Amino acid sequence: MIEFTWNVFRQTGSVDTYLLLKELERQSDANQPVMQEENEELNIPLV
Repeated sequence: MIEFTWNVFRQTGSVDTYLLLKELERQSDANQPVMQEENEELNIPLV
């Protein structure tokens, strides 16, 4: 989803699309440690 949003922003230069991209990145970064902790508990390697 982030890559698609980046491509839309790159083609349009839309400020709204850029702000959406930054929000998606922020949410992705916030969820990463939680996902890693859950996978460590289950012994599932992250790919």
